[in-house]
Amino acid sequence: MVSNKRKNLTYLAVFVAGIIVLNILSSFFFTRIDFTSEKRYTLSDITKKELGELDESLQITVYLEGEFPAGFKRLRNATRDLLSDYRSYSNGNLRFDFVNPNQGTEEEQQQVYQELVSKGLEPTNLSVKTEEGLSQKIVFPAALVTYRGQQIPVSLFQNRIGATPEEVLNNSIQNLEYAFTSAIRKVTRGGKPRVGFTEGHGELSDLQLADALSSLQGGYEAGRVNLKDIPFAGLDKLKLLVVPKPDQPFTEAEKYKIDYFLMKGGSIFFALDNVNAELDSLRGMGSQLAFAKKLNLDDMLFRYGIRVNYDLVADMNCAQIPINVGNVSGQAQIQMVPWLFYPIFIPVSKHPLVKNLDGIKSEFASTIDTIAIPGVRKQIILSSSPFNRLLKVPNLISLQMVEQEPDPREFQSQPKPVGALLEGTFPSNFSNRPVPEGISGQGELPGKSAPAKIVVVGDGDILKNQISTQDGSPFPLGYDRYTQQQYGNKNFLLNIADFLTDDSGIIALRNKEVKMRLLDRARVRSEKLTWQFVNIVLPLFLLGAFAIAHHFYRKNKYAK
Repeated sequence: MVSNKRKNLTYLAVFVAGIIVLNILSSFFFTRIDFTSEKRYTLSDITKKELGELDESLQITVYLEGEFPAGFKRLRNATRDLLSDYRSYSNGNLRFDFVNPNQGTEEEQQQVYQELVSKGLEPTNLSVKTEEGLSQKIVFPAALVTYRGQQIPVSLFQNRIGATPEEVLNNSIQNLEYAFTSAIRKVTRGGKPRVGFTEGHGELSDLQLADALSSLQGGYEAGRVNLKDIPFAGLDKLKLLVVPKPDQPFTEAEKYKIDYFLMKGGSIFFALDNVNAELDSLRGMGSQLAFAKKLNLDDMLFRYGIRVNYDLVADMNCAQIPINVGNVSGQAQIQMVPWLFYPIFIPVSKHPLVKNLDGIKSEFASTIDTIAIPGVRKQIILSSSPFNRLLKVPNLISLQMVEQEPDPREFQSQPKPVGALLEGTFPSNFSNRPVPEGISGQGELPGKSAPAKIVVVGDGDILKNQISTQDGSPFPLGYDRYTQQQYGNKNFLLNIADFLTDDSGIIALRNKEVKMRLLDRARVRSEKLTWQFVNIVLPLFLLGAFAIAHHFYRKNKYAK
């Protein structure tokens, strides 16, 4: 007995010592095993690298705390789990907190709301069930990343037109790593990439681009550039050049500077309207002749492998516009009607530029064609719906078109491409050509560019924010003040800026997928009683049977 007792104590001592040694070793080495098929709990190498390079304290404040519906609780828990992993790989330099912005009096809450909105955090209005019924609640599914006095907002909620609540939640969760890693990279890099929006050709005004420029300020230095005046040294400082809806032709000298920028490996975003058509002109005159613009960019774009056509897309998947349908007692009667020339492009491509984005609102968009160019890869990122038809120009368009019910048989067609991404080494538009007049101090351009990227969209209005008629202030990019619908234009611009200016591949994190494994609702309804019996009655029955059998076993054993 004494020998067995000593042996048991020895085993216990060895076991305890092993636990202590294991804990000591685990404090020096960190690892985890992810058993999920899509590796949803595994951080990418890019994220680990960014976290490992933190040399000072980085604070993440998440404003997703409080009483929420189950979906938002799941998003909050997924955010907390992800940031816990981030902290493990940050060498102790990352801290995070969850804050409830709905605390305090109503006046204090409004003050907090205004402060958060001023920092770039977007609120969401929720309908929450209570004992008294439904109540409206403002939540901020967003976070603020702070590093060395600089702050960058992070949106955690990825809404999408037509998506179920489960799909919206799933998209939001699988986008978390990209959102946080991208923000951390921007806030920790000392110099922000420079983004230049061209001017001097009737492009969108500063007021029409106000929210586009403001949205980019968090991670970029965004401003206007005039190709006529900017020197080549100024172009060298830019990372991205945006051409936002020009109305006047470019000179050969200006095209030379664009070509120079591309040959050096710069990225370009062309948002072009090749057809002259505006709703304001239609309201004033009732009708308008839609005709082709002369931007003098066709030869250069063709050389790069893309062509913006001279046509208009009429799509049954479209936005609505207000129309005066009459007067009653001196009051104008305004009615919202679909306008076929304001297509809503629902991204279906799996490319990280547009994956899981909400619908993108456009105005008088044109189709594009791609041309085979050696060394240039092309991918369509935006297309119309299958319910479309094309209007060739010149053509007369009128507001009276809203009175005509579109015939679905005339709108059955293949989706038309309206946006494309081009990557690779582009041929120079000025290869074997003399340097244009007005260019000095610059020799002949190389025949091929350094690896570069171009995005072309056949509509310039996707970058235009609406303007309040009351005080002249700009609305958020993608917000429709008439229908109060928020479209995905802003996120589309931010994704383009991230993709075209970042060489680290962070945008690839948007390809991360978290598979939805939902219950079959039809089977739940049809087999409800069966599974209730299996989960409630059967365990009680088995427990009772085991108790009776055990009772008779003990009785039989000890009775003998």
